[in-house]
Amino acid sequence: MTESLPVTRAVDHGTAKLMPDIDRERAWLLTVDGAPQSYVDLDEPTHLEFEYARRLGHVLDVVGDPGQALDVLHLGGGALTLPRYVAATRPGSRQDVVEADRGLLELVVEQLPVPEGIALHAADARAWIEAAPADSVDVLVADVFGGSRVPAHLTSLAYARAAERVVRGTGVYLANLADAAPFGFLRSQLATFAAVFEELALIAEPGVLRGRRFGNAVLVASQQPVDLAALTRLTASDAFPARVEHGPGLREFIGGARPVRDEDAVPSPEPPDGAFSIG
Repeated sequence: MTESLPVTRAVDHGTAKLMPDIDRERAWLLTVDGAPQSYVDLDEPTHLEFEYARRLGHVLDVVGDPGQALDVLHLGGGALTLPRYVAATRPGSRQDVVEADRGLLELVVEQLPVPEGIALHAADARAWIEAAPADSVDVLVADVFGGSRVPAHLTSLAYARAAERVVRGTGVYLANLADAAPFGFLRSQLATFAAVFEELALIAEPGVLRGRRFGNAVLVASQQPVDLAALTRLTASDAFPARVEHGPGLREFIGGARPVRDEDAVPSPEPPDGAFSIG
């Protein structure tokens, strides 16, 4: 069957490859230029393979009431892992996915059926939110990587303000970030979003927070408190346990970091070789 064979294609920003998982019948790993981007199980869309995706999923689970339909904007598409998760766990949700790589979107649509309620847009993430209606989404998920780095124009105070304008007052902004000690990028991102949002939390594996290795951290920003107790339980009991930092501990972590201006913005650091290897 053709669906069990890898699919390789040149897309707008590199070479994309969809590889079947030999252990799960209709599951696929998407890589771009060798870097893992998404993992999707078409039969079990609530299965989140990557650690950071599981943490984003935990936050999505504590927004609003369980099963409540949400308006969600995803910046960065990949193989639509989280949009599929939301469609399965919150039926009736309205979701928009903004992906800069049109060729990648076309590959995913062609090979992996897209659930109803998910609208796809080939556009730049920042340009999209700057033009989007105010107070139009319950959740904004930013998972944008150019190669293995968060683009500079999605790290600044102006970007954070644009994101905050789009998210409803009861809503949540989530971002997948990556860094290592001494955490210059991560601290600056926290300082940037702290200048715009009242509430901040950070979810990461303890070894990453202790500076032992390069890794992902999920930023959670909102104007009203999220259910941190529930979020802490979910992340602590996960197959890949993580810690939720907030309050004084997070302020101490931010230290003297300052918000990032557009003219000073830089991409997230280049991961060391093997940091995001395919296991």
